[in-house]
Amino acid sequence: MLQSSSNPRRNHVLSMKRETSVIDLSRRFGELSGMQWPTLDSEPSLVEQALDRLRRDIVAGTRQPGERLRIERLRTLYGIGPSPLREALQRLAADGLVIVNSNRGFQVAPLDPREFLDLNRARVAVETAALRLSIEMGEEEWEAGVVAAAYSLEKQDQLLIRGELQDFDRWEQLNSRFHTSLVAACGSRWLLKHRGMLQEQCERYRRASVYHARLERNLLEEHNAIAQAVLARDTETACRLVADHFNSTATNLAQLLEQRDRKAG
Repeated sequence: MLQSSSNPRRNHVLSMKRETSVIDLSRRFGELSGMQWPTLDSEPSLVEQALDRLRRDIVAGTRQPGERLRIERLRTLYGIGPSPLREALQRLAADGLVIVNSNRGFQVAPLDPREFLDLNRARVAVETAALRLSIEMGEEEWEAGVVAAAYSLEKQDQLLIRGELQDFDRWEQLNSRFHTSLVAACGSRWLLKHRGMLQEQCERYRRASVYHARLERNLLEEHNAIAQAVLARDTETACRLVADHFNSTATNLAQLLEQRDRKAG
């Protein structure tokens, strides 16, 4: 007859081994029977999938400003159940991309010129703070990243100036990459987190604006001047150029939105 050990630690280890064996056998049975076991590397949850797809569509303008977000319709569009959709919409409401109306449910946040100017004011403050740190702390690898991002964007800016840009999403992607490269060496996770949120909000306004308004400015020259000042470690000039760059965009788009609202009224 086998006797158990009087050592508590040994008993604990033996118990863990038995439990592990049971789990391993269960998993093996699951593999043979086709059952799916959750793992640490499992696919994103349904809430995360809904959040990502809704966020992307709202920023891109696929879900238009002011659009009512009916759960049943979203369920048909995205193939995701009501509960994950509701949780995703609540999270987007916390980010300011969706509003919750007690009578009408969820709705894409409207575009407000005054809201955009306020967003831009916050964005300039965060962007220039991160830029100062990045210029101070950035090393050769950071400089190489700025050069590469500026070069890729330059090609798209040239197409934009000539009125030949076909893939606006590509321009948005490279424009975002360029500005992100400038602040990549700031060393502050919190600054970058808040910057990302503000950049996303501003991108929604840019995409909703009239495309030809961009042709009134020479964005190629603006971006090149910013890159040169940053690489020269001229902090004050770089921050001024970035602030002017963002403020010009904000002013132009605010005017376009106000004109649109007057026509609609």
